[in-house]
Amino acid sequence: MNDIRPTYSYDVSCQGSVPEAIIAFLESIDFEDAVRKAISIGGDSDTIACITGSIAHAFYRVLPEQHVRISRQILPPDLLEVVDEFKDKYPMSGK
Repeated sequence: MNDIRPTYSYDVSCQGSVPEAIIAFLESIDFEDAVRKAISIGGDSDTIACITGSIAHAFYRVLPEQHVRISRQILPPDLLEVVDEFKDKYPMSGK
């Protein structure tokens, strides 16, 4: 991460965002740390954070409760329905 930050610039290509997202995940200790590291890279940080967050959620298998609560407050009912249907169809098991 420390080697990436000084020279990274906005790059929307998968070659310019996926490796950085993976590195942010690999250097993380939990979900929130992974997303924070991804955002700290700069550039196309929303894309990098989304990729990193997806990997981190699959690996750590837990999301911070406050993030879930806030997200559920913000999302409109139709999107909450999609999220809940997805969670019911594909439940997280393990950890």
